[in-house]
Amino acid sequence: QAHTMANLMERANAVAGAHLFLRPVQDLTIDAEGGATAYHFALQGADEGEITRWTQALVDELGDVRQVRHPTSDALLKGGAVRVVLNRDVAARLGITAAAVDAALYNAFGQRIISTIFTSSTQYRVILEGPPSMQTAPESLQRLYVAGAGGAAVPLSAIATFETGEEPLQRNRVSQFPSATIGFDLAPGVSLGAAVDAITAAEARIGVPNTITTKFLGAADAFRAALSNEFWLILAAIVCVYIVLGVLYESFIHPLTILSTLPSAGIGALIALIVTGNDLGVIGIIGIVLLIGIVKKNAIMMIDFAISAQREEGLAPEDAIRQAAALRFRPIMMTTFAALFAALPLVFGTGMGAELRTPLGLAIAGGLILSQAITLFTTPVVYLAFERFQARLEARKPREPALA
Repeated sequence: QAHTMANLMERANAVAGAHLFLRPVQDLTIDAEGGATAYHFALQGADEGEITRWTQALVDELGDVRQVRHPTSDALLKGGAVRVVLNRDVAARLGITAAAVDAALYNAFGQRIISTIFTSSTQYRVILEGPPSMQTAPESLQRLYVAGAGGAAVPLSAIATFETGEEPLQRNRVSQFPSATIGFDLAPGVSLGAAVDAITAAEARIGVPNTITTKFLGAADAFRAALSNEFWLILAAIVCVYIVLGVLYESFIHPLTILSTLPSAGIGALIALIVTGNDLGVIGIIGIVLLIGIVKKNAIMMIDFAISAQREEGLAPEDAIRQAAALRFRPIMMTTFAALFAALPLVFGTGMGAELRTPLGLAIAGGLILSQAITLFTTPVVYLAFERFQARLEARKPREPALA
């Protein structure tokens, strides 16, 4: 029955000395595997025994790796079990099939639904199972009977033997092949990327054979996929910006002047993340990609004005960029502070999802602050350097003869 928060508080206050603390907990995960650890690593192969051996070896090796904590595996969690070994020859003489033995075991221990009782408001399941005393002791199998030929009751002990031992609490399969999952947590102050590299190195040290395939799962796998595409993602964004600016200014040179502001923004984002103790995760990478579209507006404001002054007013490059820097200083500062103040709620915000918003805000704020402090001085210098370079290229071109 569902209870509202008020009902929960009333129930807690009704118990003498009881206090109920309700605290929102962020539970965001892309892991298909659950458990006590945050990240998972899977081993898969054709031989279940080999999987178990190498899983144990890798867990022991990870116990000495300082980047990870609490290495555990579901394949190593075992419990007491009783194996029923059927004597098929004796069972066949008595007219008992393996399916009949399986049905008898399921009737006693499997909670078989044999009927449903319907009422005017609800329905009740009728469950067939053995008495509770049979479900707690392996000796209860001696009291189990199976229907033989002619309906005769045959003791299960007459056609089968019972072997006690240990078995895994669960058996995992991936594409019908045996698999095992290793769970791990990050050590304090260690990034996910460092832990992934340490696990890969530990796997190489113990020499996991080629018959076993390994793979990170969930968040760890998504992190590796994001890093593998990071370079191409940022390069594609820069190329798109260059093409748009080249078409806008009808120049191959001045888009590079605008793109020269990006390194300082990336460095500022990394410094902000490092100083605050945050890792460069997927959210931080998204913040750096966003900076590509934000920080270049400082250079666009100056370069656009300088090019217009050169083409329309005939000013020299030095005079044009000096005038652009003086007249565009106020709008540059206004737009930068507007973007910076918009990022501050992400930096200092708390509550649900704060762990995702904070790295994004830090990357944007750090990139804006450093790029603003540097590009106001470097953009005019880069502009003049490319103007001189373009003038030298034009001077080397052969001139066409004048028509008579």
